[in-house]
Amino acid sequence: MPEPNVDQLAINTIRFLAVDMVEAAQSGHPGAPLGQAPMAYLLWTRVMRHNPDNPDWPNRDRFVLSCGHASALLYALLHLAGYGLPLEELKRFRQFGSKTPGHPEHELTRGVETTTGPLGQGLGNSVGMAIAECLSRNRFNREGFPLFDYRVWVFASDGDMEEGVTSEACSLAGHLKLGQLKVFYDDNKISIDGPTSLSFSEDVGKRFEAYGWFVQHVADVNDLAEMEKAMRAAEAETARPSLVVVRTVIGFGSPNRAGTSKAHGEALGPEETAATKKALDWPLEPTFLVPDEARKPFEEARQRGHKLEQEWNDLLAKYRQAHPEEAADLDGRLAGKLPDGWQDGIPTFKPGDKPIATRAASGQVLNGIAGKLPLLVGGSADLTPSNNTAIKGRADFEAASAEGLYLRFGIREHAMGSIMNGIAVSRLWIPYGGTFLIFSDYMRPPIRLAALMKVQTIYVYTHDSIFLGEDGPTHQPIEQLAGLRSVPNLTLIRPADANETAEAWRVAIEHRHGPVALALTRQNLPILEETAKGAREGLPKGAYVLSDPAQGSPEIILLATGSEVWVALEAAKQLTAKGTRVRVVSMPSWALFDAQPQEYRDSVLPPKIRKRLAIEAASPFGWAKYVGLDGEIHGIERFGASAQYKDLQKAFGFLPEDVVKKAERLLGR
Repeated sequence: MPEPNVDQLAINTIRFLAVDMVEAAQSGHPGAPLGQAPMAYLLWTRVMRHNPDNPDWPNRDRFVLSCGHASALLYALLHLAGYGLPLEELKRFRQFGSKTPGHPEHELTRGVETTTGPLGQGLGNSVGMAIAECLSRNRFNREGFPLFDYRVWVFASDGDMEEGVTSEACSLAGHLKLGQLKVFYDDNKISIDGPTSLSFSEDVGKRFEAYGWFVQHVADVNDLAEMEKAMRAAEAETARPSLVVVRTVIGFGSPNRAGTSKAHGEALGPEETAATKKALDWPLEPTFLVPDEARKPFEEARQRGHKLEQEWNDLLAKYRQAHPEEAADLDGRLAGKLPDGWQDGIPTFKPGDKPIATRAASGQVLNGIAGKLPLLVGGSADLTPSNNTAIKGRADFEAASAEGLYLRFGIREHAMGSIMNGIAVSRLWIPYGGTFLIFSDYMRPPIRLAALMKVQTIYVYTHDSIFLGEDGPTHQPIEQLAGLRSVPNLTLIRPADANETAEAWRVAIEHRHGPVALALTRQNLPILEETAKGAREGLPKGAYVLSDPAQGSPEIILLATGSEVWVALEAAKQLTAKGTRVRVVSMPSWALFDAQPQEYRDSVLPPKIRKRLAIEAASPFGWAKYVGLDGEIHGIERFGASAQYKDLQKAFGFLPEDVVKKAERLLGR
């Protein structure tokens, strides 16, 4: 164990790397790193099991900096621990193209487990990571082969504790008894506005005790003996998640800013930086100083981590001999491969079959593929019967039966999204989660972060339009499709019927580099002859031609998605009977269509055919790029109403005859 002076030297090295980063950028948050450095040092050098030489070691402990604004702390740790983050990158903190952005970004910086910044998201992710550990342990561990037993260590701030998503996620973590989850709450009692007492006076420890967590208190983060004692106690507790409430001083060492909001989110400035270095007996020059002695505890931890991974690899080699089937499954997952034949269970639907809601078709597809996709895990935010997300024969994942694969998220949409992200970054599981499309608004932050990280999450959004009916405008999405389509890297698919739904699931499972959202109907839809012929090839391209004139080129193109596609087809038949040449295009996914070569896009929407009518029972926002200046959009620019869906179709003009009138008016007839 290092001598106490080496401990302090290493702690101050972390502190002043962070201070110098913020000073160089003239932007950032020096206060939290100054306060948190002692517990970060202890965790990374004495407790956390990790190998900087291989950040992807499957059984490594995970570290989540939920208070992502303290990113300078994490970058200092990654540099010192040997994750290959050079000092030059620390000097480029918050600069364009650097590996040290203002908030940590997954896969941009080696060793960053998840993208954090929006407060509370890291805590939500960590719950998902702990669930993934439990799932992996139950799937792969066998007697004598503890392949998975990693811990999830989290640093959280006052801001994290105030966010609603934290309450949602940590309540569920306590219910599920996720003993591998260990959270350190940086209780510095300061926020940007001033003391947290301005708006926050609850007893956080008592709250977490009520959630079913094991709670400890450390009165002073600088008391290394007490701090390590609490860490060891948290490490030993495996029956409940752990919270350690740690009293810190924001901006520790800064003579004029310590313990004030001024230390939170701005550079200390030359004078205060000099005063802080003097107060903590640190050289004024050079900046970005890393004494050789300060590196030694990190190098010792690195060697321990290397040994731990080697022991794990040796165990894995023996496991492959003893349990070849499970080992092959694990290897396939780590390689990003899907099981052979997983698509065999995708059902097909015949045009002569009874009409079926796409949410019900989705449930049939999910049940058809689940048997050959054991890595698919998910559930619903207390809407299982409505979302059709249950899988027959699969047990619930619960504290008493954690071998289950169905997640009961409860009415916690925001936490559901964050937890799904935490599961996804494990690379061993594909998470899905269901709720009504309208409630995607409750989970926009994790949707956005999933897209930013390009992780595979699948959102099953049902009740996708005003045609859900009697629940009325509070539950009827209008602007949600447009909003989701605007998110980079998110693939939204709104299938027209059961066959398009089956293909949408195929795309969602095979799309390994970003989230996919399925928008599904409550109401029954006919199974279309046209999709039965064309969906397999056409849906993955985002849009495809359903019908064309028998002779000659089209005079007008009708574009539609989801439940409006059958309306467009019926309208086309009526227009054809009147002598109008019509093309009908199903356009379930703008994102997929926009990714196609220009040649294909022009084949579906020929530039010379300028009369185009887009039909979608939602906000028209965004459709203009497909219909052009000479086209029109038949959408909805008001909230819905409470009524039976057939009455709403008539009232809002989404019957075939309504489309015929609009098309004829567009053609000047």
